[in-house]
Amino acid sequence: MQLRDYQQDARDSIQSEWDKGIKKTLLVLPTGCGKTIVFSKVIEDRVKKGERVLVLAHRGELLEQAADKLEKATGLKCATEKAEHTSLGSWFRVVVGSVQTLMREKRLAKFDSDFFDTIIIDEAHHCISDSYQRVLNHFESANVLGVTATPDRGDMKNLGSYFESLAFEYTLPQAIKEGYLSPIKALTIPLKLDLSQVSQQAGDFKTSDLGSALDPYLNQIAEEMWKVAKDRKIVVFLPLVKTSQKFTEILNEKGFKATEVNGESKDRAEILEDFDKGKYNILCNSMLLTEGWDCPSVDCIVVLRPTKVRSLYSQMVGRGTRLHHGKTELLLLDFLWHTERHELCHPAHLIAENDEVAKAMTKQIEEAGVPLDLELVEQTAAEDVVAQREEALAKQLQEMKRRKRKLVDPLQFEMSIQAEDLSGYVPSFGWEMGPPSEQQVKKLEKLGIMPDQIDNAGKASKILDRLDKRREQGLTTPKQIRFLEQRGFQHVGKWSFDNAKRLIDRIAGNGWRIPKGINPKEYKGE
Repeated sequence: MQLRDYQQDARDSIQSEWDKGIKKTLLVLPTGCGKTIVFSKVIEDRVKKGERVLVLAHRGELLEQAADKLEKATGLKCATEKAEHTSLGSWFRVVVGSVQTLMREKRLAKFDSDFFDTIIIDEAHHCISDSYQRVLNHFESANVLGVTATPDRGDMKNLGSYFESLAFEYTLPQAIKEGYLSPIKALTIPLKLDLSQVSQQAGDFKTSDLGSALDPYLNQIAEEMWKVAKDRKIVVFLPLVKTSQKFTEILNEKGFKATEVNGESKDRAEILEDFDKGKYNILCNSMLLTEGWDCPSVDCIVVLRPTKVRSLYSQMVGRGTRLHHGKTELLLLDFLWHTERHELCHPAHLIAENDEVAKAMTKQIEEAGVPLDLELVEQTAAEDVVAQREEALAKQLQEMKRRKRKLVDPLQFEMSIQAEDLSGYVPSFGWEMGPPSEQQVKKLEKLGIMPDQIDNAGKASKILDRLDKRREQGLTTPKQIRFLEQRGFQHVGKWSFDNAKRLIDRIAGNGWRIPKGINPKEYKGE
């Protein structure tokens, strides 16, 4: 099986992390980008080295999917560690295991602690739980790969408490841009849903309260869906089975062909197949279909299970991001949720670099009244946020001039080179959160950056990496940026080193005054 470029890069990066002695690493791929194929190829590499590999997951469907893809991609067959099935005595080098089975002391005790050389955790955002940790601690010498769809910063902080690095990340905008996933258009439905009385449980909304809060609005929601999506193939996510069943009835009364599936559905496979074939155009479920189920022809997602957890939101939306013949985009319906205490996930959070941009995007989508392409909205929102930051920076620069620092403020450097990833950076892994090392501080000062404004080792590392790359590319240094931007020149961070040097030499030769005929605000460099 021929891997796509990003899949091969991911495979190489994972092996590289383990070769460097980093034992616990992460792979982040959006839903629909072939994470199972990637880790199947990683497994193949490890088996060729004579290793034994465990694939760990919390649901039977994920284990079956992993075993099936592994055999198709590599020819490797698996033993199973689940309920009455045991892998002990099997000559297969790969085991797919249920965490609920393996976490039991009696079951774990049958395995030596070095039995597995490598462990793959599918849907790795679950792995912080006690059940996973019990299994991982037992096989503590194994290399570990966690695989997950795009997590939010909160998830990354949690995952960073266990994993030591992010081996590879492929983002949703990259996947859409490169033609591997469907473009997403978001539409805010002008229907105010009051969630102010809904309580919180385990960091998210309590599902039982959500069901009651949604009930009064179900008829109106169905009417709005008829106006904007009656010809689409839709998956609806709801908080409770009874709410899902009630909404299915309402949708059918409105004229849709709707069906419902839940954990107790005896004919679940048949319902899903009928939906796939087009017998129904709406499938309602109570959070059953967030993982391990695919129907590429879905071109509309309705999230009626509001959440603060981006990984959960991404998984719901991910049911509709796959490409399909005749499908031009995924329509994502958002609602005007009214809540006093909680910041909810909106379509913007799927691609926004930070909360500032997400808020600006959400406002644009809400005010538009028509479906908007998420990538285009993100571009304009990011530009607005940068403009606001530049305004604030201009004030800061005036203050800096008065203080006559010899070193460049990191924020000035970031804004000048327009490095959104640096200005929006939040540390995730344990080592990143500590203060910059003495060596980092010395190197930053030497290169012209004020280290006092950098409060963690991760940010220091990112800036130093960026400075190294800029030197290789022949771009301006922090000191050149400070000198010229103090004199009113714009975005000097995008100039070449030589261009900046020539101008500084001219200014020096003119008694440190700007030569006649040069307007700093309009000067673009030679």
